[in-house]
Amino acid sequence: MTTEIRVPTLGESVTEATVATWFKKPGDAVAVDEMLCELETDKVTVEVPSPSAGTMGDIIAAEGETVGVNALLATLSAGGATATAAPAAAPAVAAPAAGSGSTDVMVPTLGESVTEATVATWFKKVGDTVSQDEMLCELETDKVSVEVPAPAAGVLTEITAAEGSTVDATAKLGVISGAGSAVAAAPASAPAAVAAPAAAGKDVANAPSAEKAMAEAGLSAAAVTGTGRDGRIMKDDVSRAVAAAAAAPAVAPAAAPAPAAAMRAPVAADDASREERVKMTRLRQTIARRLKEAQNTAAMLTTYNEVDMTEVMELRKQYKDQFEKKHGARLGFMSFFTKACCHALKEVPEVNAEIDGTDIVYKNFVHMGVAAGTPTGLVVPVIRDADAMSFADIEKAISEKGKRARDGKLSMAEMQGGTFTISNGGVYGSLMSSPILNPPQSGILGMHKIQDRPMAINGEVVIRPMMYLALSYDHRVVDGKGAVTFLVRVKEALEDPRRLLMDL
Repeated sequence: MTTEIRVPTLGESVTEATVATWFKKPGDAVAVDEMLCELETDKVTVEVPSPSAGTMGDIIAAEGETVGVNALLATLSAGGATATAAPAAAPAVAAPAAGSGSTDVMVPTLGESVTEATVATWFKKVGDTVSQDEMLCELETDKVSVEVPAPAAGVLTEITAAEGSTVDATAKLGVISGAGSAVAAAPASAPAAVAAPAAAGKDVANAPSAEKAMAEAGLSAAAVTGTGRDGRIMKDDVSRAVAAAAAAPAVAPAAAPAPAAAMRAPVAADDASREERVKMTRLRQTIARRLKEAQNTAAMLTTYNEVDMTEVMELRKQYKDQFEKKHGARLGFMSFFTKACCHALKEVPEVNAEIDGTDIVYKNFVHMGVAAGTPTGLVVPVIRDADAMSFADIEKAISEKGKRARDGKLSMAEMQGGTFTISNGGVYGSLMSSPILNPPQSGILGMHKIQDRPMAINGEVVIRPMMYLALSYDHRVVDGKGAVTFLVRVKEALEDPRRLLMDL
């Protein structure tokens, strides 16, 4: 029987990849889930596991070839390979349990373009009795946390992925056996514990294509900063290191102290004993990386204005009870700001655009990102086609996505494709701030605390509820005139909400 090895799904908007490295050659024995080859796209590196045990057949796509999604990479023959493949699979300890009514606990669907996750917490230990759908463990990806429920009732007899280990989207996490298997759980746990260091060692191993590139360039691993999981060096990291060395050879001596500058400053022993060191979650690492990328890539600038919230507050006060009774949703300020931004984006479309290479892509729709703080960090769920939604639809969408964000239930698809973002620091008491862009978007509006201030109105000093607004924008796409015009239109729409009804 012959099995075809094809290119897996590569992620949103990624249609092709380059075959970087083959780990197997024709005739080699392979085990289930053993890595066959590595593909590289313009965004990520993807490892292709073996779907079954067998013998490596023909390699259709050689190293260096560009292939599309679902393209045939190689063939795998099942004949005569099981005997050789068995020893490779032995450490997993799952095979003996398979014939005794056991159920494998697998990584659930992680979302489009997510290929791996980190095991954050196990809620159960080996030997514990579990009921169906009871939470076994929690996984962390770059964007969301995923809870893994028990697929069946029984006893957790094996944990194959320890806390802190990185697993791919098809990996096995553990094994659940029937109630009578509790006695067998104790010996099974020992190999699992021994396997953990090996798994951790694999997670920090550099990509084979990166090793090859470093050897060709004469670089040591210490000279390359890894951006892969747990600091793993990828081929792109080597390319960047080579380019950096070629671009600035003269400053190499001066740059020598840089690693020391990045090191942690000395801490007194008595202070160190009172510190707590916690590893950054994958979500926090991604937030840090993306925010720094935004600063390094975009020509970011912020313009400010202030808005008198009197009319919006009066309108909300007058209709909030009727609104909630009819639509089943509270009438907040976010729907007004979303509507005002959609209105302004029509007049200043460059704020709703993005740079793609040497092109500017103008969006004839508004997918509004709404930044939301969660216990694990900042996420930005996207409300699609917000420009075509009513106040009630916007409020319902914001409420629903906000709740799911706090519960860690958002999917990757719900946080992708935004064209503009609103961030409300006012809920935490912020009076003024400069929000950071959410790449590749060109604009983000910062809302702030509503505060009573004395204002000069028609020659008289009156107290008005005022809010500072901040628009951070990419000056490569948006000129100062466009940014100021956008913010003025938002201000006008909020100070006189009737303008939104009349499209003025």
